[in-house]
Amino acid sequence: MNTDLLKRLCETPGVPGNEHRVRDLIMSEIDGLFDEVSVDPMGSLHGVRKASKDGAPKVMLLCHMDEIGFLVSHIDKKGFIYVQPVGGFDPRNLFSRRVLVCTDDGDFKGVMNPGGKPVHISKPEDRKKVPDVGEFFVDLGMGKAAQDHVRIGDFVVMDEPFLEMGDKFVSKALDNRIACWLGIEAIRGLKKKGRGAEIHVVFTTQEEVGLRGARTSAFKVKPDIGIGIDVTLSCDTPGIPDKDVTTTQGDGFGLHIRDSSFIADRDLVRDFAAVAEKNKIPYQRTMLAAGGQDGAAAQQAAAGARAIGITVGTRYIHTVTEMVAKSDLKAAQDILVAYLGGFKA
Repeated sequence: MNTDLLKRLCETPGVPGNEHRVRDLIMSEIDGLFDEVSVDPMGSLHGVRKASKDGAPKVMLLCHMDEIGFLVSHIDKKGFIYVQPVGGFDPRNLFSRRVLVCTDDGDFKGVMNPGGKPVHISKPEDRKKVPDVGEFFVDLGMGKAAQDHVRIGDFVVMDEPFLEMGDKFVSKALDNRIACWLGIEAIRGLKKKGRGAEIHVVFTTQEEVGLRGARTSAFKVKPDIGIGIDVTLSCDTPGIPDKDVTTTQGDGFGLHIRDSSFIADRDLVRDFAAVAEKNKIPYQRTMLAAGGQDGAAAQQAAAGARAIGITVGTRYIHTVTEMVAKSDLKAAQDILVAYLGGFKA
C-alpha cells in the first residue's frame, strides 16, 4: 500500500477554492497513467484513460480534493485573525487547535481559540457555553506584524500530522484525500488490463461547499456511469446506537446506496456487490440520512447518469483525528480495480 502518497496528500493544505497545491501533487503522481490530462475552469483535474474501441461506456470517478477549512475574513489592529468556515465544523472540535495560515508570503503556524475568559477567571456557566465558529480567532504570535503578511481571503487549515496507529490511519483531511489516493491507485492497479471502458478520473474542487466542481466536471464528461468516491461515517464507537453506526471498521468498503443528495442506481448496486462477492472483497451497504457527495453531481449532469458511491468508513469525520482501517481502504481499492477492469475490450 502506497502509504507515503496518502500521507503527502493528507498533509498538503487545500480548502475549497484553494486546491491548487493538492492538484499539483496529484499531477506529479499521475504522469504516464492517463492518455489525456487537463484542468478545467473550476480547477478540477481531469485524467482520461481511453477505451480500445469506439462506443465504449464512459465511467467517471469523482474524487474531491478539498478539505474543510477557513478563509481569513478580518485582521484586527493587534494582529488577531478572524475567519469564515468553508465546510462544516462542529465548534466543540475547534478549541485550542494548531493551524496553518497559508499566504502568498508563505505558511505561518498559529493557534486557534475562542474569545472570552480562560478557565481560571471564568464562571461555571461560562464554561458550559459552546462558542459559535465565528467567535474563534487565530494568533500567529507576531502581533501587529501579522497585518504585513496575511490578507483577506488567505486560507487556514488544521496543522496536524498523518499517523499510523496499529491497523489504522489517522489524519486531518482523510475526507477526502482518501478518494484522491484511490483515484490514482485504482488506475495504477489496472496496469495492462483491458480497456473496455473509457475511464475519467476527476479530482474535483469545492465539494465541501456544494459539489461545485463535480457539477461542472460531470456536465463536461456526461458519463454513463458515475462513481462518487468518498468517506462515510463509521460510528462504531461508544455512545452510538446500533442503528446509527453506518459502517463498522474492518468490515470492508462501503457500497453507498443513499444520502440526502442521491439514491444509487439499483443495477449498479447489484453489479458492484456481485463483483465484490466473486473476488471475495469485503463490503458493507451504507446509507446516510443527511450529507451528500460528488456521485450526485454525476447522476444529475446533462441528461443524467447511473450513479453509485464507493466509500471508506471513517471515525471522527471533520476533525483532526479522522481514522480509517487500512483493510477497508484496501478493499475500496480492490473493488475499483476489479470493477473497472471487468469491462470487455
